[in-house]
Amino acid sequence: GRIDAGAGAASHGWVRRGAALAASGAVAGLVTGPIHKEAWGLAGVVEPGHTEALARWAGVERVVMLLCGGPLRITLATIHVPLRTVPDRLTSIGLLADLRIVAHDARMRLGLPSPRIAVCGVNPHAGEGGRFGDEDERIVRPAVMAARAEGIDASGPWPADACIPKAAAGAYDLVHALYHDQGLPAVKTLAPRRAVNVTLGLPYVRTSVDHGTAFDVAGRGVADPSSLQTAIALALEMAERGARFGSQ
Repeated sequence: GRIDAGAGAASHGWVRRGAALAASGAVAGLVTGPIHKEAWGLAGVVEPGHTEALARWAGVERVVMLLCGGPLRITLATIHVPLRTVPDRLTSIGLLADLRIVAHDARMRLGLPSPRIAVCGVNPHAGEGGRFGDEDERIVRPAVMAARAEGIDASGPWPADACIPKAAAGAYDLVHALYHDQGLPAVKTLAPRRAVNVTLGLPYVRTSVDHGTAFDVAGRGVADPSSLQTAIALALEMAERGARFGSQ
């Protein structure tokens, strides 16, 4: 239950070993438990979390974080970055790359032959025609239009407070949120302790729990394994489906 550089180094090493096994084909996928990002930092680890490290080790230029829980599947354009930097990190090219990854993996690994993807706006009311910021019309909409031109069923930018409830009601298969806390609170509210983190864009299946290390309950025997159990079940399902499609 204490932050420790040695423990951070050990957990980083275990994740790296698991990633190597998955990349080599020795295992069908990787399921990760929570890490303590501060402990990783104390151990000299540069990456802020699993997702960034797995992408670097796999040699892929871009991956997308997906949270599945209850009726929602929400992907993220930015992950562990300060909120004030989000608009500057968004580009039409980057969002288009995200939508390609999401559409591909939704078909190959999630069993969605024609995934309907709603893209959130970055500003309140998706900018309200430029009154609340120009990023939605200048960056987000061109990416959506380009994706549609490639045959991807994407739409937006939509206000997050409108499209996420619609997705929960079945109007969309996935929502692409533009920053971490725009999308994840809804998933964790509708699927407490049972949401699963998935990394799209890797050459192998990777799922994870949706929670942190819970140092406050360490050693007490009261931790809830539900998210890990769900992550394992989803990894098996995704690996089997990917194998049927010939996707590694």
